[in-house]
Amino acid sequence: MKLLFLTILISFSALSQDAHLWQAQTPITHPRENIYEVSQTQFQELIESGKTHALFYPVASSKLAIPYWPLKNFFESSPDSRVRKILNQLAKTVSPFKSMDDLYSYLGLHRFPSETQWQTPNSIPELNSEEMSLPMGATLMKTPHGDTLTFSCAACHVGDLFGVKVIGLTNRFPRANEFFTEGQRLAPYISSYVFKESLETTEGERLLLVQAKENLKYVGAKKPTVLGLDTSLAQVALSLSKRDQDEYGSRTKLSHRFPRKNVLSKKIADSKPAVWWTLKYKNRWLSDGSIISGNPVYTNLLWNEIGRGADLRELEKWMTENDQTIKELTAAVFAAKAPRYEKFFGVEKIDIEKAQRGEKHFNSSCMRCHGTYVKGWSLPEADSLSKEELIQNIKVVYHTQTPVRNVGTDPGRYEGMNAFAADLNRLKISKTLGTVVVPQKGYVPPPLDGIWARWPYFHNNSVANLCELLTPANQRAKTYWAGPANNRETDFDQDCVGYPIGAKTPAKWKKNKDFFYDTAREGMSNSGHDEKIFIKDGKEIFSNVQKKEIIEFLKTL
Repeated sequence: MKLLFLTILISFSALSQDAHLWQAQTPITHPRENIYEVSQTQFQELIESGKTHALFYPVASSKLAIPYWPLKNFFESSPDSRVRKILNQLAKTVSPFKSMDDLYSYLGLHRFPSETQWQTPNSIPELNSEEMSLPMGATLMKTPHGDTLTFSCAACHVGDLFGVKVIGLTNRFPRANEFFTEGQRLAPYISSYVFKESLETTEGERLLLVQAKENLKYVGAKKPTVLGLDTSLAQVALSLSKRDQDEYGSRTKLSHRFPRKNVLSKKIADSKPAVWWTLKYKNRWLSDGSIISGNPVYTNLLWNEIGRGADLRELEKWMTENDQTIKELTAAVFAAKAPRYEKFFGVEKIDIEKAQRGEKHFNSSCMRCHGTYVKGWSLPEADSLSKEELIQNIKVVYHTQTPVRNVGTDPGRYEGMNAFAADLNRLKISKTLGTVVVPQKGYVPPPLDGIWARWPYFHNNSVANLCELLTPANQRAKTYWAGPANNRETDFDQDCVGYPIGAKTPAKWKKNKDFFYDTAREGMSNSGHDEKIFIKDGKEIFSNVQKKEIIEFLKTL
């Protein structure tokens, strides 16, 4: 017993040994790309291992996973198969998927590239053919009872940018939340014994289904208001409401049958998955800066598992025993770099003189919130530099203390944190991880490197492009159509940086109602970020020409 206690104590100490890195009061004097300040060799080793964890979900204690081979057999069975008929009769639904590839495509997962993609700054680690047989974000977990399917960070944090897969970029159309809502809808109709008999599964696979169904009882799933956003806040809050209010959020029959009321069952607090490469500048986390303490990677995994109905005692044990795994994933996240505009469109597409004029406008209005970007063209040796060298960020100076500003943008997301902050802070595992959540009134003005690749804009995707962002809120487009970034000529407005709108909208996008964005809906407002920024005393301070110069500068960040 004494040895066991000592082992636990040592493990818990491992979580807190780097606590100074995760305190809001720790000033950020330089971008913490090498967050653990290890040697360059160790740094590269950590990054490569960490990217693998990002692609393949590392939390072995996770219990909400689907038996893989029966699922594959089901989706690849004929439409008139017995199990499909049973599900159709019971659930009144017909699966639209004819294969696992159909399912992966629906969920928004991207296939691994078949060759090296030099445009991405965050290369894919070396993997074998078996590991790359599933799409990025799908994870096949080996268990004593059989293989299960679950989803990793990459499901939401790998973006497809004109065919280039960028780790750390927002997945433009993730549907991870819908996987849970559909699972909850169908689970009551699926008998584990019918499942076993119809799909000729093993007893172990039947038990895996029983386990997944049990965990689903403690999941509060909610479908996003619009494709492109996720409901992670609501899912964590509603899942916590299905647990007891003790320090481990214990799961009981009463707790899931009679969940506590939570405003996020109706209130909209949707937001898009954030990019990774801005974390190195910050000492508080999330779009609203509400995590004021704690490694954001630990916190993200904790929230993932709460949203998957996990037993928090088991999760705490896994985390204390796998600190190195989290360290590797954290290193990869903080080391992520932003994709460069010129690698996708060519350096000749940047007008340097125009961008230099834009820099002056930016520094007069935007710099105080979004930071300073020292360019190659500002160096004494600028005359001897190539055009590509001239447009690089030589140095980024952000705030030593990460600020939160209320500039009038939609408040739903930051208000949503009030719905469950107290529930999170009381958990024993939050205290073990050093995570502290304090609701805010506003959002963090993010560093802007790679801003060109982060369209649509604002936390809720309500602004289609940078021209719209620099337009007074009352004149911005009230609706627009989104779409995948496949063709860089038709699916991206190079002048305005972002989605083409109005007459420029690709006709094919309008055939899919899921691509329609309406700012009149709750939580979807595109208001704010204009007064006292580029509007003063009721008048715009920049002309249309000057706005285009600012956008040219932003392309170089």
